[in-house]
Amino acid sequence: MTKRIGRLNRRVAMLVFTALGLAAIVPVAGAQPAGDAAVRLIVPYPPGGTTDIIGRILGEKLGDALKQTVITENRPGAGGNIGAALVAKSRPDGSALLVTAVSTPAIAHTLYNNLQYDLRRDLEPVAVVGSLPFVLLVSNNIPAKSTAELLALIRSRPGKYNFGSAGNGTTAHLAGELFKSMAGIQITHVPYKGNGPALTDLMGGHLDMMFDFLPSALQLVSAGKVRAIAVSSTKRSSALPNVPTLAESGVPGYDVLSYFGVMAPSQTPKATIAKLNAEINRISMSPENRARYAREGVEPAAESPEWYAKYLDFEITRWGKVIREAGVKAQ
Repeated sequence: MTKRIGRLNRRVAMLVFTALGLAAIVPVAGAQPAGDAAVRLIVPYPPGGTTDIIGRILGEKLGDALKQTVITENRPGAGGNIGAALVAKSRPDGSALLVTAVSTPAIAHTLYNNLQYDLRRDLEPVAVVGSLPFVLLVSNNIPAKSTAELLALIRSRPGKYNFGSAGNGTTAHLAGELFKSMAGIQITHVPYKGNGPALTDLMGGHLDMMFDFLPSALQLVSAGKVRAIAVSSTKRSSALPNVPTLAESGVPGYDVLSYFGVMAPSQTPKATIAKLNAEINRISMSPENRARYAREGVEPAAESPEWYAKYLDFEITRWGKVIREAGVKAQ
């Protein structure tokens, strides 16, 4: 009887040891986004724009990295808020992720009073993908060829000149309002229903100036249809090395850089966030992706979720102040 009990105890011990060994090699629960389900990358803008291009490049590589199906899906509308609300209300398991310009939801946090989600409560920063400066463009009808000349021209006739944007409350609009405030000038904002119509009027001489994303600005500048006065970042763009920054050419301290990032619903497991952050950072900094992003004028980035959260708070504070001081209202 004693021998039988001894043999039984050894068998139980072996089973326990085997189970513990297997447990050690099984991934932490929740670390694999969405389990075996497809992952949806929600782009809250129409197809064809910079965010959409970034989302599709990322989706292609993230699917390979996670060994899961990743679908990039456009959900435009309400200044990016429809797509953001969709992700905010999704299951917190990594099955739905938001790909967005960081400034868009940060601006919406102050600009809109009836959002269906709360940015800091309902969405969780995952990873920063890259950054992109704006370019201050002027019509060929404007004789100024530098920031100093442009500011002198504007100050000589306060209120005569205007600047356009894709609409009230867009990042380009607020970049212009910040330019006005920091330079101490008077220019009138002209909102359009989209970036395309604004650029058309700029090329046609019906608009004096506007801030535009680097990719579309590059094409127009190269074609001689508009003129680049300055870039909005503190560092010159490698795509326009001869164009100075606003900070170095007449508006000290001006710094507007549009970051693009990925967010998940709040309460997504930390292990899932960590896995997604590691894979997205690796993808963004890979030589292949660096080259693909460079063609879009995007500077790749790899930051922690904690850095992203701090930067998001900075953007909320910064743009909230601009919105209140300029009296910006949502369309």
